[in-house]
Amino acid sequence: MKKTPFLAILLLACAFPAPAQDATRKDAAVKPADPEVKVVLDSWNDIGRKLIAMAEDFPEDKYDFKPTPAERSFAEQLLHAASSCYYFTDTVTGQKLPTEDPKRDQYKSKADVVRFVKKSFADGAAAIQSQGDKGLRTEFVYLPQQKSRSIDIAYGIIEHSGEHYGQLVVYYRLSGLVPPESRPSK
Repeated sequence: MKKTPFLAILLLACAFPAPAQDATRKDAAVKPADPEVKVVLDSWNDIGRKLIAMAEDFPEDKYDFKPTPAERSFAEQLLHAASSCYYFTDTVTGQKLPTEDPKRDQYKSKADVVRFVKKSFADGAAAIQSQGDKGLRTEFVYLPQQKSRSIDIAYGIIEHSGEHYGQLVVYYRLSGLVPPESRPSK
């Protein structure tokens, strides 16, 4: 077995360091971490954007589609995920928490559902911004006998919304459609 090609490759690799190594130089400036409020707001807006895109994209004639009779319809999934935003918003603004999901008959058209989804995420984003970094550490009585910080409630809603996003991806696929996030970029 000849060792010459291996040695040549090894010498070349040592002679020409990879560009990524330059980024780890000790004199390179380290970017500070983003403020907490920006990180939370970016996550909130990202899941909101995905759900809004689905709400706008899914055909209206399929809004009442259910994979099984026991499950929520596409529209009911959106209404549920969007209304959950108010568990954060209403908590931090001192309002009474919702007791149940909005009913589908309150939001008869696709446009009605889309408006509600957009409003709920916009209201949540405004509440996050109004909290600021310090406010995100404020504790609230969130559930009976349980205190939670504002940031923890927000992340709980973000995670919950992500679960429903995943369910809606399945609704898309069962309907023979490709979700907006899964389409090739143009």
